Parts: sequence; structure tokens; C-alpha cells
Amino acid sequence: MTDATVRRDALVEVYNQASVCELCPLAETRNSVVFGAGNADADLMFVGEAPGAEEDRQGLPFVGRAGGFLTELLAGIGLKREDVFIANVLKCRPPGNRDPEGEEIDSCRPYLESQVELIEPRIIGTLGNFATKLLTGNPTGITRVRGTAQEHVIGGRPVYLLPLFHPAAGLRTPAVADQLRQDFEAIPGLLERALPEGPEPIAPEHEREPDQLGFFG
Repeated sequence: MTDATVRRDALVEVYNQASVCELCPLAETRNSVVFGAGNADADLMFVGEAPGAEEDRQGLPFVGRAGGFLTELLAGIGLKREDVFIANVLKCRPPGNRDPEGEEIDSCRPYLESQVELIEPRIIGTLGNFATKLLTGNPTGITRVRGTAQEHVIGGRPVYLLPLFHPAAGLRTPAVADQLRQDFEAIPGLLERALPEGPEPIAPEHEREPDQLGFFG
């Protein structure tokens, strides 16, 4: 059994645990657990805040208009959604799309850390202010840190973390959409770099079929 097979089987087990999770009150209001979807061996992973209404209905992340824009941004750098893995900090939708609460974050954090550990991405793109602050452990707003890669250890793994505006913000504001396109241009260069060894920030550089869980092998 290959290492990739072992990791994939372990990821399926984490999915099975998350799919019946009742660790926080969101278990009582959700329709679906939105675990994540994409390539289970992806070098590039995206993390948003939480599922929205459409994601909660379908059980998949970023399936609305923001997801369509994310697909467009990926195409702009020669990638498809099948090439990456997309997840959220929370696996269940907060009622009314309110901000995640501490208990919910703490309950979901082990799932996200396990995803990073088992998928082994080289880059994590944090989509929006909330995901960026949580994963960087820094309260600095997204406007100040966007587009500049940072070095972090997440899920026991050194990664490049690239703070990005949320695609939904790009749909509302054309200038933000342009900044997103510019920041995505840093991704191909980061994918070519050796994995980071320390926590110092760095300056950016300017067909498989899914299985029933939405993973691509």
C-alpha cells in the first residue's frame, strides 16, 4: 500500500467522523456537513470561512457565484478545481451566515488540521479576513496582508500561506476582483519553491474523476 493510499484512506476516515459530528450546536441546524472537495493529493489548498446556504444544501464548498469566480481565478493561472482541494474553517453553516463562534471553531479545528496533514499541500490560500486571521494567528486585516506569502506550520506541516480576498468580495467590488487576479499570479511561482523551513514572511512572485466524497485521486 502506497503512502498516498494510506493518506487517502485516513482522509476518508476523517470525513466519516466529520459527517456525523455533534461536537457543537451547529449539528442541530445544518442540512449537510461540508467537509471539502477536490484533489486529495493537492499541492494547493484553499480555506474559506464556512459554508453558505447553497453549500449547506449541496454538501459541497464554493458552489455559488463566489465558487464560480474562484474557478475563473484558477483558470487564469492554468488550474482547474480538480487540481486543488477546497475546504472551510467550519464544516457546518452558521445560521444566517453569522460569524463563527469560539466553540464552533475549536470543534472544527482538528478536522481542518487533519486535512492539511493528510493532503500535504504546499500552499494554503486563505479566502477572506476570517480564515486569514485564524490560520495566521494574527489580527492584522486582510487588506494589509493580502498577496504576500507567509511561512507557517499548520497540521504539523510547513506550508506557504497566501492571504487572499474572498471571491465574494471580488464579485461586489471590481477593484478587489482585479487584486485577486493579481494575487493569484503569485501561486505558480510558490508552487515551484522548496517548502519553507522557518516562519519568516516572503515576498510574492509577480482528468481525474471524483469519487463519492468529492475527492480526486
